[in-house]
Amino acid sequence: MSKSSDPHHFFQTSHSLAETSRKALKSKNRHGSPIRLHSKILAVISHPADEGAVYVAESAGTARRVVLQVGEITFTPVNTHVVPKLSNRKTGESSHIYHGPTTPLTSLALSTTSGNDSIFAGSWDKSIWSWNRTTRAPQRRYRGHSDFVKALLCIRVNGADVLISGSADASIILWDIGTGVKLHTLKGGHTRGILDLAVDPTTYPSSPLSEHEGSSITLFSAGSDREIRRWCISDDLSTADEIETDKPVLQHETSVYRLHFDADGDLWTASADGSVKCLSRERGWQADTTLVHGDYVRAVAVDERGGWVVSAGRDEDVKVWDKASGKLHHTFSGHFEEITGMLLTGQTVVTVSIDATIRQWSLEAEDLGKATREAEEARNGVEQEQEEKGAQKMMTDDEERELAELMGSDGE
Repeated sequence: MSKSSDPHHFFQTSHSLAETSRKALKSKNRHGSPIRLHSKILAVISHPADEGAVYVAESAGTARRVVLQVGEITFTPVNTHVVPKLSNRKTGESSHIYHGPTTPLTSLALSTTSGNDSIFAGSWDKSIWSWNRTTRAPQRRYRGHSDFVKALLCIRVNGADVLISGSADASIILWDIGTGVKLHTLKGGHTRGILDLAVDPTTYPSSPLSEHEGSSITLFSAGSDREIRRWCISDDLSTADEIETDKPVLQHETSVYRLHFDADGDLWTASADGSVKCLSRERGWQADTTLVHGDYVRAVAVDERGGWVVSAGRDEDVKVWDKASGKLHHTFSGHFEEITGMLLTGQTVVTVSIDATIRQWSLEAEDLGKATREAEEARNGVEQEQEEKGAQKMMTDDEERELAELMGSDGE
């Protein structure tokens, strides 16, 4: 007997049918200049020396480099040789594809030091895969977690390249990238899975190519237990312990998906409770700004130049907030499935989604102003149409009542 995978051949609720129809209709839009890939996109990152491209992780187990704009892309020198320029590339082209995993890739990290040019991908298979970023040659595979790897981070300390991984097993592991040896396992703080990692910029250089020269590094971790915890990693990597073990930062009601430090050193967080918060360093990581996005928030970014905060998540919208006032300024709409990742390149917001598209949204004053005006005109048009329909309906009701009265008088 043949079997069908067509959803129309199975029982579906009216809500499910309506949602399928909505997404099918919305999928045809060209908002954000969509670049379409072959499977769900679960993460996105960029490389500081690779302008005009991003790296994405897919549910099909593939990592890839995607060109965002037409133009010549030049890689920086690697070791003692220079990688040839990549010219005549087309927007949306996957110039580099990294193969190997057969399970979904959830997270990515790039080593940005001059002596190491690697891309790392966390996988559902509980391991971390790595490749040479430019040649695509497979490198070391890191095994040690007992559940999905959900977050990755690269740092450089005292000449050593260190990979930090967070997992659904609630542990954080520090790895020596060169040897693959586990340096430390941080466990006992979080009670549920790790969802994101971020290094305190006041304890680590802001430039990704700089060498750390402090006495210690502070690592922040966020998890599905709604807790944000801090860890102190010594400069010589001999110790790594949690800071104030009995005092996790608790500012959200449920899972914290994203951690992002702004230029002032304050921490912006995105949560499944539907909010984005700014945790003030001066106030001991208490929230001094709360932006109510309205649904699970998967990502947050801060545009320092324009003074905007951008949030995105399950409701498919990209929301732009005034950082100073906390007021919603504009909503970009285009994705037709949950947004899973976001980053800023200059003043361009790049978003990726389960809908398998990469989209771009400009925060440049002229472009944002145009988008805001068009959205306002569209809203006014809808409101006017609704008012006209309401007026027509009201006239029809009045006429019906008048007719009923006349008919009643004739019968008397």
